[in-house]
Amino acid sequence: MDKPGTKDIERLSGARLTSEAKAALLAEQTECTFCFLDEDGGPAAVVLSFAVDDDRFWITSVQGRVQVRGVERDPRVSIVVSGTGTGSQGRQMLSITGTAEIHRDISGLGERLDLLAARLAPDHPEKFIALLTSPGRLLIEVTPTSTVASHDSRRLAGDGRGGPARVAQNEEDR
Repeated sequence: MDKPGTKDIERLSGARLTSEAKAALLAEQTECTFCFLDEDGGPAAVVLSFAVDDDRFWITSVQGRVQVRGVERDPRVSIVVSGTGTGSQGRQMLSITGTAEIHRDISGLGERLDLLAARLAPDHPEKFIALLTSPGRLLIEVTPTSTVASHDSRRLAGDGRGGPARVAQNEEDR
């Protein structure tokens, strides 16, 4: 059987992220597109920083922001993570649906704050934690309910767009 992308790019089921590739994408990327419903029930989205722990997405926000109001109205959300901007070769993407819960009292969520600070401000996590614990800050916890789509162009023939495969430049690319 031909590798996906050899003759066409309509049948891409063989180009889904493996569990290892999904874990690597979520470990390397720090931003996601957070999708929710606006006040009229229409689609809306913002780009936010995130961390994943115990298969749950953790996002910091502020009371009153559009995404917080959206979750307050309807906790059903989607998160899209792209490999764009990471050091990963090829194109990776993950789209999940989930249920969001807002944590306004973050005093018992120190481990989650530490996780976010270490990931997003590794050079000065204590200063970032001070910002995260300011009045009005909250955490959004998203529990995934399904994977909508995932894609890993490295599993396609060539470069996944009809061109030749990229040759690894060093051990890290292999």
